[in-house]
Amino acid sequence: MIDATNVALVFEGGGMRNAYTAGCIDRLLAEDVKFGWVGGISAGATHTVNFLSRSRERNRKSFVELGADPSTGGVKSFLRGTGYFNAEYIYEQIGLPDEALPYDFETFAASDTPLRIAAMNARTGETINWSREDMDTMPKLMKRVRASSTLPGLMPVPEFDGEEYVDGALGESGGLITQAALDDGFEKLLILRTRPRGYERKPPRSPQMIRRLLRNRPVVAEAMITRHERYNASVALIDKLEAEGKAHVFYPDRMKIANTERNFDRLEQAFNYGVVQTLNEWDDWMRFIES
Repeated sequence: MIDATNVALVFEGGGMRNAYTAGCIDRLLAEDVKFGWVGGISAGATHTVNFLSRSRERNRKSFVELGADPSTGGVKSFLRGTGYFNAEYIYEQIGLPDEALPYDFETFAASDTPLRIAAMNARTGETINWSREDMDTMPKLMKRVRASSTLPGLMPVPEFDGEEYVDGALGESGGLITQAALDDGFEKLLILRTRPRGYERKPPRSPQMIRRLLRNRPVVAEAMITRHERYNASVALIDKLEAEGKAHVFYPDRMKIANTERNFDRLEQAFNYGVVQTLNEWDDWMRFIES
């Protein structure tokens, strides 16, 4: 076991681009690295709970085999009303015992590692950072991972505890949960990005179209229109932490897929790229963790 309990592990989301950083996680699990805090938003929330279940197989299948499985979504699923990504199936069904990708909730629950996953309240716009205490059963856990990953317009909006929630990337951080790790007292962060160094998010080209499409959810529409401001501010924070030696940041150097990629070969290639790049950079990761 590699003791990294003084380090927070932060996952950026990015839909199927996270197949690449699943390759990073594969090495972390193989080396049995234990962090003091783990957090993510959207696909980064899936990384978070998979990492804490310690299953290399599930980590890979969640973004390679599952991503290419027609049962998990696509155009036909979208036209049926179950979403381009069939979120109810992916998050609330497939992880059950005897289903295609069982989730080891016992291992997750036995861990004492603090975690945070975030979503945005679709009615108020408030960012909710859920912790382990909010996810003491598997249904509670998977509902929150689903909520954190719900792309408005592409996926049905889940409702529980009397509220509706959408992708945490629309919330206060823009999709990078770095500040939550700092707020929880961590001064060293390993951050796994899915965008290249220097990436700057641009404002949407057609804000009025977003407002029309989401006219019944004006708070969500405005969050989508202004997300680039919060995302870029979070990137600036990461750059500052890196310059101060408080963060080590992984940037994919061969990202060739988009967030909606569903081709098995391309997803597998992205995963393998992540494995190889992590291996090449591993000594730098260890120097940071041990410093």
